[in-house]
Amino acid sequence: MTYCVGIQLDRGMVFMSDTRTNSGVDNISTFRKMHTFEVPGERSITMMTAGNLATTQAVVSLLQERTKTVENREPEILRLESMFQVAQLVGSTLKEVIATHADVGQKADATFNATIILGGQIKGGAPRLFLIYPEGNFIEAGADTPFFQIGETKYGRPILIRAYDPAMTFEEAMKLLLVSFDSTIKANLSVALPLDYHIYPVDSCATGTLGRIKVDDSYFETISNGWGVALRDAFGALPDFELPDS
Repeated sequence: MTYCVGIQLDRGMVFMSDTRTNSGVDNISTFRKMHTFEVPGERSITMMTAGNLATTQAVVSLLQERTKTVENREPEILRLESMFQVAQLVGSTLKEVIATHADVGQKADATFNATIILGGQIKGGAPRLFLIYPEGNFIEAGADTPFFQIGETKYGRPILIRAYDPAMTFEEAMKLLLVSFDSTIKANLSVALPLDYHIYPVDSCATGTLGRIKVDDSYFETISNGWGVALRDAFGALPDFELPDS
């Protein structure tokens, strides 16, 4: 399974993904699910994938290799004029790969299913965040829906809904995401460290801070243990339920 989150902030975007893939309890591997495309000062694009690994790797490879013209070998994803056009390209590529490999044709619940979070900024436009479905269509984040999740989403969603603030700092956003991932990891063995992240500052149009939270990361341990203690303390501070008189 997978867990990936992309959130929009007033000051930019933050992306985070786990790296675990598995096809059974005895077949666990680590693969990068976050991919970046960049022309420094002109565009920065981040893509995170969930679903069939062969499908997502094929999509990434096609995006890296396909060009507009024979004369210019630059990938098309680095030449499109808007993030909307990039979302269209990624969506059509995903749909094509799934249809090519699925015996029964294009189906959202097919074995080769995959979903993608796509975010970034092209110079002259605003930062934009999209959720792309296996059928190739997509939706865009906005003020009412400022973040997207893919993969094992249910365990980490409550903390995002309760604590998200568009004015928060990148440091606060990283803390929020790590709590969300910790809740997911605690509840589902198919999500695990290492965690990859990308912090993108608005209008930079270049790759921001890329990093990896490793298995033995001391800050993650502090967050995980501290969140557990804070939850127990908060629970203990709530008033007890009063049983009705029998």
